[in-house]
Amino acid sequence: MIDNSTFGTRTALYHTFGCKLNFAETSTVAQLLADRGIRRAIAGETPDIVVVNTCSVTEIADKKCRQTIRKLHRLYPNAPILVTGCYAQLKSQEVAELEGVAVVAGSNQKLQLSTYLDQWLETHQPSTYVQPLHDLRNFEPSCSRGDRTRYFLKVQDGCDYWCTYCTIPRARGRSRSGNIPDLVKQAEKVAEEGGKEIVLTGVNIGDFGKGGEDTFFDLIRALDKVEGIERYRISSIEPNLLTDEIIGWCASEAKRFMPHFHIPLQSGSDEVLSLMHRHYDTALFRHKIEAIRAAIPDAFIGVDLIVGARGEKPELFAESKAFVESLPISRLHVFPYSERPGTKALEIEYAVEPRQKRLRERLMLRVSDAKLLEFSQRFVGTTKPVLLEHPKAGMPMAGFTDNYLRVNMEAPLKLDNTIAQVHLDSLDSQTLEFSGTLV
Repeated sequence: MIDNSTFGTRTALYHTFGCKLNFAETSTVAQLLADRGIRRAIAGETPDIVVVNTCSVTEIADKKCRQTIRKLHRLYPNAPILVTGCYAQLKSQEVAELEGVAVVAGSNQKLQLSTYLDQWLETHQPSTYVQPLHDLRNFEPSCSRGDRTRYFLKVQDGCDYWCTYCTIPRARGRSRSGNIPDLVKQAEKVAEEGGKEIVLTGVNIGDFGKGGEDTFFDLIRALDKVEGIERYRISSIEPNLLTDEIIGWCASEAKRFMPHFHIPLQSGSDEVLSLMHRHYDTALFRHKIEAIRAAIPDAFIGVDLIVGARGEKPELFAESKAFVESLPISRLHVFPYSERPGTKALEIEYAVEPRQKRLRERLMLRVSDAKLLEFSQRFVGTTKPVLLEHPKAGMPMAGFTDNYLRVNMEAPLKLDNTIAQVHLDSLDSQTLEFSGTLV
């Protein structure tokens, strides 16, 4: 192994695609390399090393990863490129053949990148480290600060659901979790570092503890007791795993869990949900949304939706749109369906034309904008707690309310990473962001 001192003043550029879990893991990799003396490259600086954490949720995601790797090699031809993540796991040979790639590391090898870099620096021989799917069983912890104020705590990895459109179980492996005492210790360390907000991340976090005695409800109750942490957010949870017990606890007993839920729907048509092999129907989904709205009226409820999936005939899209319009949600995250090799969805005969996918995406985004405008307007003139974040150069201070509304305001830099009471003066109808004043 190369001594730390040989790294000298090496710098690394990090590029991350995909989900919040990927961003959390990239931050952990950056910290591991920083411990070896490799600092993060600043804007305009030529990096000595490039790390790309990839996504493979769609064919478009794969394409963007390839394009970015090629672009980074053109920009920094002397920098070895270390590629990890889901695309690296699923198509390691394809990634390894891209010019400039020195190391390919699968989903469960991310935290060994510093070791793989050692080996490359010794041999300058490209290498690939990818575990077979059946060996992806160990849980690799990650708790890191993002680019802004909040921290990301990985509590679970992998998925056992095998939805027909999805490749994530092949890229991430079986569902597995951390243990509660270790996760509590990580949260306590965040508090010691001055962190105020933690986002719980994972592939299917409601599945936490599967195969053991602990549950996701046990986890969040334990984390809620950690002194110094003022906010937790649940990044995403399947509707069938978001129990009424959890909703009730968040409404009446939780001290630190914010009124903010992110729940994947994927389709508002029961027929399409069945084709997708989802684990719920629209009746259950409606029950969960209405239960949240009744218990926590001000809660922000974000919903994931796929349009143009295989089998989504025009009348089924109309069903989906009507269902979504009828829900008291706050926002949609709309994704056009992307064909993935090896998925069961390809066995469904009816395919939606690309132009129709784009049209359906635009229609659903209009629904989303209307939902967010309607939800946000309720809070004009109110006062909300906002966690202030360090602004970019020339920009005002900004932050999010407890229920995830973005607010811009004039505030002294010394208030960075503090929670302040802010009056929501007005709402920009275009950006759907608030202008506020410190109270």
